[in-house]
Amino acid sequence: MRHQALHLWGLATDSTLNSVPAGPTRVLVTGGAGFLGINLLRYLHGRGYATTSLDIAPFGYPDMEPHVRVVQGDIRIRRDMDTALEGCRYVVHCAAALPLYPPEDIHTTDVIGTRIVLEASRDHRIERAVHISSTAVYGIPDHHPLKEDDRLDGVGPYGVAKVAAEAEAARFRAAGLIVPVLRPKSFVGPERLGVFALLYDWALDKRNFPMIGNGGNRYQLLDVEDLCEVIVGCLTLPVDAVNDTFNIGAKEYLTMREDYQAVLDRAGHGRHIVGFPAAPAIWGLRFLEALGVSPLYKWVYETASKDSFVSIEKAERQLGFAPKYSNRDALLRNFEWYIAHKEQFTESSGISHRVPWKQGAIGLLKKFF
Repeated sequence: MRHQALHLWGLATDSTLNSVPAGPTRVLVTGGAGFLGINLLRYLHGRGYATTSLDIAPFGYPDMEPHVRVVQGDIRIRRDMDTALEGCRYVVHCAAALPLYPPEDIHTTDVIGTRIVLEASRDHRIERAVHISSTAVYGIPDHHPLKEDDRLDGVGPYGVAKVAAEAEAARFRAAGLIVPVLRPKSFVGPERLGVFALLYDWALDKRNFPMIGNGGNRYQLLDVEDLCEVIVGCLTLPVDAVNDTFNIGAKEYLTMREDYQAVLDRAGHGRHIVGFPAAPAIWGLRFLEALGVSPLYKWVYETASKDSFVSIEKAERQLGFAPKYSNRDALLRNFEWYIAHKEQFTESSGISHRVPWKQGAIGLLKKFF
């Protein structure tokens, strides 16, 4: 359920996350053509910021093109970073190669690319560079809730690269650059597809939906609007509060079965979540991944049947973080967007968060549900 955010974004009574900056403060968003990037650009624009997007992909958002300085380029190329940073005061580093990308692309983008972003930010005297990390840095944990000082143990090329990228952020922070690091849980909201499109597609197709394990585990998510709110807080709050590392996730979440069932209930076809024993399901997905016909990567299916939630107390305490959306709210808000825009992407698929992931061999099971 939604609840009122406290908006305790600073020590002064009028210091809130929604404060409009004095003057045309410009923010560079790397990965601006991606799911988080476009949501953040819209959020910043709505609060009076000037924005620049840097992405290797075409921008492709007609509603925002008049309001964004678009640079199509690569964070791994220093001259592209120099071009994008012109006139900027802040950087939010969202660009990343996601887990289904080739390992070499993941390393060069997520590690070397992060280093170049921070080097260029330092050289251009950027005041703050917010680094978007991931709770994937914790790997497959043996306890919950996870806290920021827990051991880092990335699983697979993506998890390993995210740990290494945080090491780059820590190195530049130690040298004097202000580098808030955010570790968000899997975030959803308008325009998020990826693995969530599997659930939405099956729900609208009047199918039950398979789940690894019995669904009794608690798996925390995050709405992208709550993440955008935290990011802007990291640009506006006192340096002593933000120059740190924070877990970010929903405050309210139930079991995975209960939260995902809400989507099937919204679809209105009387369908249900169907659990499968975790061990054989995981071995089957390992086999499918080895064949290259699974839509899921290791960190997803290895953790899907386990508890996965982090403590957000540090962000609540230092940033005044008060998420407005529960897991269910976030899933349903995204599902409504999916329903309204389904015809735009039924024929497309890929490996980013903004397109449905290929269902591979799992799609063949749909007729049995």
